[in-house]
Amino acid sequence: MKFVGLVGSNYDQSYNRKLLEFIRRHFKLKFELEVLEIDEVPMFNQDEKWDESFQLRLLYNRITRADGVIIATPEHNHTISASLKSVLEWLSYEVHPFENKPVMIVGASYYDQGTSRAQVHLRKILDAPGVNAYTLPGNEFLLGKAKEAFDVNGNITNEGTVNFLETCLDNFVKYVGVVSKLKKPKPIEPEDLYCTNSIATTIQGVDPDDPEWVEKAAELVGAVSGDTYVKLDHGILTVNQIDMFLKAMPFELTFADDNNQFLYFNNAHQDPDTMFGKRVRAQSGNRLGTVHGTLPDSRMKNVEWVVGVLRNGDQEYVRTIVPGTPEGVINTHNYQAMYYPDGSYAGINEIIFNFQPWLDWYLNTTGQRLVGGNAAAPAGGHGHGDADATSGASDAGDAGGHGGGADATSGASN
Repeated sequence: MKFVGLVGSNYDQSYNRKLLEFIRRHFKLKFELEVLEIDEVPMFNQDEKWDESFQLRLLYNRITRADGVIIATPEHNHTISASLKSVLEWLSYEVHPFENKPVMIVGASYYDQGTSRAQVHLRKILDAPGVNAYTLPGNEFLLGKAKEAFDVNGNITNEGTVNFLETCLDNFVKYVGVVSKLKKPKPIEPEDLYCTNSIATTIQGVDPDDPEWVEKAAELVGAVSGDTYVKLDHGILTVNQIDMFLKAMPFELTFADDNNQFLYFNNAHQDPDTMFGKRVRAQSGNRLGTVHGTLPDSRMKNVEWVVGVLRNGDQEYVRTIVPGTPEGVINTHNYQAMYYPDGSYAGINEIIFNFQPWLDWYLNTTGQRLVGGNAAAPAGGHGHGDADATSGASDAGDAGGHGGGADATSGASN
């Protein structure tokens, strides 16, 4: 599960930030927590546009896609901070990311009562029309005497407090599981699979379906190549090194941007007939509608559904096993949403690979067998083994509801 932790204070030395950071580190095996700030959100003014604030766009996108939200609130004059109230005003006026979203409230303060009155007030706000959050009832975590509660490394020192916090978080995880069954996906708008519009990164002046798009587009924009260095998020590589890195991946990788233009695949050196997802050089730059143009209408609807649910934020990935593959092959496709810095949808990366060798390696390494089937798994094989395996596959999302193919498995963030 993926949660968002909202720091309810814009104070640099906030103990509520410390509390969320402790939760993020200490309970990382239970869920993934992203801690978000509110320090650059302007005071609410309905005459202004919410999406002019980068931080508000980020909060909206992250909260929309999260399985749940944990708000750590301070207590200012028996209520929540003005900065947190302003954020909730912005996110309940024109946009409503908290609607039907599971929320847990925690809080830390200097005094014994540990934000109890602020938490009561916050519950009322989250229940208000326009917000409509599903706030976990009871289950209050109130951290009093916050100055003495943490050690120099930001860890809560009292074991009983940590154990009680764990109980509250376990309850929230269960609550999110129940609420998620009530979640209704957003309706999927028609996708422009033929790129009739453009985005900021669209290369103008060359037809996307031109089989020489890569060469012509590279010349138009002066694209770098060879030993030119590229500064990445956490590293510096030459273009050649990036190319080698991607080619060496034990997967077939593809990338389509948020304008539905197919920009890249990493196995252009391979014979298309040996690929699990057949691609040819002339497809780079094509419109997605062109790439999938030979599919029947029902399959094109599947393409539109995959793009739509990822764009909407209903799911962060869609997984499918291609049926009818030969013995010894589990042709697996993972469609993963990508995001711009403000959290908005940036396109899809697809990973295609034969899952069978990975499964064989795991079974051989652990000495386990698969549950079910008629044939026992051989020592180095992949049969659907006897019923002596130790566990099931996963608790990923349901496989239904994607309008056309019953072979896709999906999940927001399990």
